[in-house]
Formats: sequence, structure tokens, C-alpha cells
Amino acid sequence: MRLWICAALLLVSSLCSAQSSPGYLRFPSVHGDTVVFTAEGDLWRTTTAGGPAARLTSRAGDGVRGAISPDGQWLAYTAAYDGPAELYVMPLAGGIPRRLTWSGEGAQVRGWTPGGEILVATYRASTLREPPLAIVSPATSAMRMVALADARGGVVVDPSTLVLTRYGLFGDNVRGYRGGLTATLWRYGLRGDAEAQPLTKARDVNTALRSRLAGGSNRSMRRSVPPPARSSTCSAAPCS
Repeated sequence: MRLWICAALLLVSSLCSAQSSPGYLRFPSVHGDTVVFTAEGDLWRTTTAGGPAARLTSRAGDGVRGAISPDGQWLAYTAAYDGPAELYVMPLAGGIPRRLTWSGEGAQVRGWTPGGEILVATYRASTLREPPLAIVSPATSAMRMVALADARGGVVVDPSTLVLTRYGLFGDNVRGYRGGLTATLWRYGLRGDAEAQPLTKARDVNTALRSRLAGGSNRSMRRSVPPPARSSTCSAAPCS
């Protein structure tokens, strides 16, 4: 009898411990008092005050990198529901997700533009080491490439300005790294700038975590020429 009691106490203790242990929460996106994050391969919604979280996705395949739209109505994210990781969008309140890209080359969400379009990194129509950035319309699925080489990630800070990261090693083991692969920040005008301008120097430490909008050196990053066989604007169907 005592053996059964001890076994039951151990089971309850282990369950309580599992429920109270913190989860592995990643890729937060905040809009007002709403927070969306990734855990267990799905997207969850909670508030900045904490408390229970509601699961937003539950399909087979990982859904990650949720990003809330500027108006707080939509959620863009990357999911591998049908093989390759592609771009999806769904109502922030919950609902059926809609696939926006069909390239087969992957599409990692980087955020939204102030105008309500989605910034992604994708290898579509590119053979570069780092996936170029592209802007996708959630209404039509039309994609236009941002003609910059080696842009690892970025954020559109206003309708005409993109701040992007070039190169960079990421992870806790490179916090003090000072070599040639140190990430740098650049500013690029989306309305026809010929070159992106550096905001930080390569020897700066942890430059990928900074958001300065002035300074830097006189070096510039030239635009890459898009491959002539590909259109700069693509619909949901594969481009020929």
C-alpha cells in the first residue's frame, strides 16, 4: 500500500514539475498588449501581462517566426506544411491560414512594411550565399525582390527606408566576436537608391543588436543585378 502511495506522489510531483517548468519560447512579435511567439513548432498568442497562451496553429509541420501586421489584424509566418518552408498569413484572432508563396526555395518572415506588405528572405531567383530580401503583397501574393546582395535580414522603418543586416554570425558563442564576419547595419532607400549606406563598422561588437540610423564609414554596398531570366514581380504561380 505504501508503495502505491509513494508511486502516486512521485507521478503527481513530476506532472506538476513539468507544468510549471518554462517552455522554449522563440521569435516574439508584439503589437500593443498582444504577444505572439513560437513554441512546440506552433504559434501562440498571449498578452504582455502574461497568463495563459492560446495556440493559433496546430497543423502537421512547423509554424515559426510569427509577425503581427501594423494594423494588428493579421499574422504572417513561415510554415513547412507541404514540404518547403513558405509564407503564410492568417487572422491574428485565429482562423484558416492562407499560403502566399509557392517558390519551393523557402521564405523566412522578417516582418511587415508600414504599408501592410510582408518582408521575407528567400532564395527564389538567387544563387547567393545569403537569401535576398523580397516584399510580398498579402492581398495578391505578388513578390518583388529587393536588389541588394548579402542582406541577411532587415526592417522597413518607414515607407522609403530599409535598415538591413549584412553578414554576421549569430548565437551566444559569438557575442564577443570581432572578426571579418561581424554583422553590420546598412540603410537603403526603397525608392531607387543606387547603393546602401553603412551605419556601423565591421569591427563594431554586436552591431547586429544596434539600431543606429546615422554614422558609419564611407564604404557602400552596391546593388546586385537581378538575374535577367526572372521577373522582379511574381504572382502566386511559379515564374517562368
